[in-house]
Parts: sequence; C-alpha cells; structure tokens
Amino acid sequence: MNELHAYMKECAAEAARIARGVDREGMAGPTPCAEFDLRALVNHWVVYTSHGLEHRALREELPQELVERDFTADPSWAEEYAAQLDRAVAAWADPAVWEGEIGSGPAASPASEIASLLILETALHGFDVAAATGQEFGVSAEAGEFLLGVVEAQAEMYRRYEGFADPVPVGADAGAFRRAVALSGRDPGWTPPA
Repeated sequence: MNELHAYMKECAAEAARIARGVDREGMAGPTPCAEFDLRALVNHWVVYTSHGLEHRALREELPQELVERDFTADPSWAEEYAAQLDRAVAAWADPAVWEGEIGSGPAASPASEIASLLILETALHGFDVAAATGQEFGVSAEAGEFLLGVVEAQAEMYRRYEGFADPVPVGADAGAFRRAVALSGRDPGWTPPA
C-alpha cells in the first residue's frame, strides 16, 4: 500500500504541475486522444483522476453532475484540480481504504487494483495533456516501472474495449514510462499538428 500510495502522490503532483501549464486559450486544440479535443480531455482527466479517485476511496458513486461539469469554464480550474488531487490522495492515506474490494458484484475489484488503474489514468492522460500543450509529463524511474507493469497487465483488456490502440514501436533504450505510453497505443513523440 505505501509504495502504491507514493506513486499515486507522485503522479498527482505531476498532474497538478502539468495542469498549471495549460493555456486556457488552446482548449479547442488536438490531443493524442483523437476523440478528445483539449477541453474534453482535461474535463475527463479532472473528473476521473481527482474526484473519481476520492470517490473510489470513499466507496461512493461519482455524481452525474461532476461527470457532466465543464471544469475548464472556471479560470482557476487548475488550482481547483490540484486541491482536489490533494484531497483524493489524502483519502487513500488511510490504510483501511486499501483493504477489501471496491465496487459490487462481478464488477468488484481489489482496492489496490482500482488504485493502480487510477494512477495509470492520471499518468497516461497527464502525458496526453502535456503533449498537447508542449510540456513533458515526468515520473521517477520506479514509478515508470510500476506504470509499465500496469499497462503490460491490462493492455489486452483495454484493447478489447477500445481503451488502448495498438502498441507504438519505441527504441530499445526508451525509459519505462516512455515504453508504457507506447504500449498503451500512444506515440511518445506526439506533437500537435502544425
């Protein structure tokens, strides 16, 4: 639990840093996620990696109002996102949160598995937002190895449900996070079209 919580904290801090570097004037611009412009991507990222992260820890449903909200309409959205990330990470600081399962019936999964997927979501969409805005999402070597392991374990399922595209080739010397990005079907060298 402590190791996963450390990766959660690290990726959340990096997500907050990337969010603060987003120019609100470019919200209609393209992203590595072809189905999302920057506004749609940021809203998806904010709701699931901060509000969703906290609600999962609390075993509460995510209100539809949050799912439908345009967070980017608020000029201070990045600071609000950073504050919500802090609340979410704090919710996972309780060792009891990591016990048992989250969800019910066939959809229930161990809390640690749910946390791993949410950390991955924070990092991969953090990469997407960073790439779309001329920034670079960076993680420690240890966090990169963790994220690569999660992608390796989940890639087949994600592709089945069209969450990941086919892997993108990268050089043998690519770091673990770059390999995780590529294995998820993203081009690690993606830049906005000129």
